[in-house]
Amino acid sequence: MMKKSKAISGLARSVGFSLVELLVVISVITLLLGLLLPALRRARSVAEQAICKSRLRQWALAFGMYAEQNDGFYPHTDGRDRTSSAPGTEAERADYYFGWIDLLPPLLGERPWRDWDYWEKPGTDTIFQCRSARLGPDNSYKYRPRRTGYFSYAMNSCLELDENCWPPYGCEGADWRMSSFLNSTLIRNPSRLILLFDQLLDPEKGYGGRSYNTTAGKYCGSYPKAFSARHAKPGGLLGGSILYCDYHVEWKSTVWKSDWPEDLEVPPLGDQDWYP
Repeated sequence: MMKKSKAISGLARSVGFSLVELLVVISVITLLLGLLLPALRRARSVAEQAICKSRLRQWALAFGMYAEQNDGFYPHTDGRDRTSSAPGTEAERADYYFGWIDLLPPLLGERPWRDWDYWEKPGTDTIFQCRSARLGPDNSYKYRPRRTGYFSYAMNSCLELDENCWPPYGCEGADWRMSSFLNSTLIRNPSRLILLFDQLLDPEKGYGGRSYNTTAGKYCGSYPKAFSARHAKPGGLLGGSILYCDYHVEWKSTVWKSDWPEDLEVPPLGDQDWYP
C-alpha cells in the first residue's frame, strides 16, 4: 500500500508544472495575444468600413429614388439641426422640414429624423451613422449630441448656398446665390461631385488634427473642414468614405486642397468637387 502511495505521489509531481514552466506558458500566451489583437482590430476596422460603404450606397439609392420622383431635384442639405427647438421653426424657415434626413429615410423604410424622440436619436447601429464614428465626452461639445442627436454623415452644403449661408471663398455680393433645391440634372460632373461624406464627430480631431471643434457632428450638411478621416487603409493611412453624385462610394485620405488658405470655410465657387 505504501509503495502504491509513493507511486501516485511521484506521478503527481511528474505531471505538475514548475514555476518556470508556468512563466513560459504565460509568456507564450501573452505573445500570441499581442500578435492576434492587432489583427482582430484590423479585421474589425475593415468590417466597419464595409458597413459604412454599404450604408452610403443605401443613401445613394434613396437620393436616386427621390430625384426620380421629384423631377431630378434633391432635398435640402439641412434639417431642423440648423434651427432652435424652442420656439419652433419659424414659418419663413419651414424649408428645414424638408432636409435629406427627413425626406429620404421613408424611401428606405426608416422613420424621418424628426420623428425620433430626444435621447433616442439614431446611433451607429442604424443607417443614419457611420459604424466607426465615436462620440467624445458630453462636456466636449457646445451642444448635447446624446440628447438632440448627431450626424457622422453630412451632405455637401455647397450644393445649396442660399440666404442662410455665407458666400464661398473670394465671392461677394449676390452673384453667388444658388437655388434652394438642387436640380441634379444640371450637375456637370457627377462622378466628381461630392454628395455625402464621413463627417467629423470627435472634437479633438478637428481639421488637420490641430483645431478643436466643439460643434463636431452637430449639422447634417457641412463643408470640407468637417471631413473625417476615420477609416484605415493597409499601411495605416486614414481616410473617409465619400458618396458621389453618380452614386459610387470612394475612400479618400483628404478632401482638402493644398492651395486653399487655412482660414477657408466654404470652397471657392466653381470647384467641381463641391459645386454642380
